[in-house]
Amino acid sequence: MQPSFAIAHGPLSRRTFLRGAGVALALPFLDAMRPTFAKDDAQAVPRRMICIETNMGILPQFFFPEKAGRDYELTPYLSKLAANRNDFTVLSGTSHPGVTGAHAAEKCFITGTPHPERGGFRNWVSLDQYAAELIGNRTRHPALVVANSNEGQTLSYTRSGAPIPAEKSPKKLFQKLFQQGKPEEVAANVEALKQGRSLLDFVGEQSKRLNKSLSKSDQQRMDQYFTAVRDLEQRLATSESWEYKPKPTVTAKAPEDIDDPKAFVQRTRLFFDVMKLALETDSTRIFSFFIDTVVIHNITHHGNRPEVLNELRGHEEAQFGALGDFLKVLSETKEEGQSLLDRTMVLYGTCMGSANSHSNVNLPVLLAGGGFKHGQHLAFDQTNNYPLTNLFVSMLQRLGIATDEFSTGKGTFRGLEKA
Repeated sequence: MQPSFAIAHGPLSRRTFLRGAGVALALPFLDAMRPTFAKDDAQAVPRRMICIETNMGILPQFFFPEKAGRDYELTPYLSKLAANRNDFTVLSGTSHPGVTGAHAAEKCFITGTPHPERGGFRNWVSLDQYAAELIGNRTRHPALVVANSNEGQTLSYTRSGAPIPAEKSPKKLFQKLFQQGKPEEVAANVEALKQGRSLLDFVGEQSKRLNKSLSKSDQQRMDQYFTAVRDLEQRLATSESWEYKPKPTVTAKAPEDIDDPKAFVQRTRLFFDVMKLALETDSTRIFSFFIDTVVIHNITHHGNRPEVLNELRGHEEAQFGALGDFLKVLSETKEEGQSLLDRTMVLYGTCMGSANSHSNVNLPVLLAGGGFKHGQHLAFDQTNNYPLTNLFVSMLQRLGIATDEFSTGKGTFRGLEKA
């Protein structure tokens, strides 16, 4: 099979792939792609968006800063993101107008549709799918919907209000991005991977020929990318092996039906790793990610008991640790002189301001990256909340979509400016 590049005859295409049996490995952005890339004004700067919801609330006292503005003190949760303090904005005093119903609100986090608890409820289109309709044709996958969940939850909904099934396996997401071909090719490829081979083995000769034509900086970029692919393959293989190992039997009482938080965070990290590669290769520019934390549901009704609060805080700090590492690796991944985080909006939040009281106001939310002026805490009225859906209007505009409203949002988000 001939390689899908020809650097001697001109610049590399932004959509260049290295191909092997059952494998199509997209390339990260390289200097050798710049001339072709610059001609396409509509895509001159690829803007991306990730929407993440954790569905069992976040303890507000460990999330919200006391002081508004830029010189606020990092809270315990936000300290997990300290390496990128100037790359995110914390929001307080925001919520979705009319979105009530406690846990029922989880389906409205990026739709903003009021009253999900009512009979006959019909959801509106979600933020990611609205964006995908308008800019999704620029990538192989218009949008990708994933969930760290064993159930059927999703963040994404069509215009008719139908839920879009989420991919629940990091391994299958990886295969969807990097494996293709005839069924027998894919089957042989999967078996080879089980025996310890890498996807890179299937495209080895092509990658060697390409590398000879690249500058030193591009060669270094390719080496970093290939290292990330190999590392992720190893972590996916390790994660899969646990599925076949028997669980130990114990006589002790189960701790309130809570799973091992280390395993939960590991799974979230695997999703983040695959998502980073998908963004880096421009396989998609839009992700929704539902993080189901139902395993800690019991202790979210903590009743302010110190020992339960400490346990819940441990789980939530681990989640912010995973988020912090994800933001850090995005900020360290370069694309045409900017970081991947500079070009990627990461929305992170929850549908409940307090899971203990089932409140759907004062939602803990932050927005990282994406080319905004960050490093601040935007504080709004704790009683009469500011519409979070206005943030969605600003995010859509940052993607290059001309709109002044989305859902119940009728304007851009006050205090948030483009960089």
